[in-house]
Amino acid sequence: MKNILILMLFATLLTGCKKTIENIQEDLVIKAMTDGQWKVSNFVHNGTNITADFATYRFKYYNNPKNVDAIKNGVVEKTGTWNGDAANMTTYANFTSPAYPLSLINGSWQITNNSWTFVVATQTVGAETKSMRLDKE
Repeated sequence: MKNILILMLFATLLTGCKKTIENIQEDLVIKAMTDGQWKVSNFVHNGTNITADFATYRFKYYNNPKNVDAIKNGVVEKTGTWNGDAANMTTYANFTSPAYPLSLINGSWQITNNSWTFVVATQTVGAETKSMRLDKE
């Protein structure tokens, strides 16, 4: 009986540690994203580089609520929502009824590389493929 109690306690501690690590990872993602503004430094849509279409945009991410401002030439053009999942290395953005090129950012993205100052992500929906790099300014 004593061994079962020790095993249950150990299992509870492991589960709690895993959750704590996940919370720390999520907090770090939020801190990295909400600190400063981001620009699209590379965007490839179905094999065509369209980075220039994003040249006048900057993006500002917020934590509570998880909103993102698309800032064009210094003026907020559109506010959307975002989320990030550190455990699954994904991020999500949604701008309601956005004009081009913001419409290309909507949806779930798989993060393939990142640091405190950049994020590289890909998205595939049917035959459509996109890759994007965001750099912190």
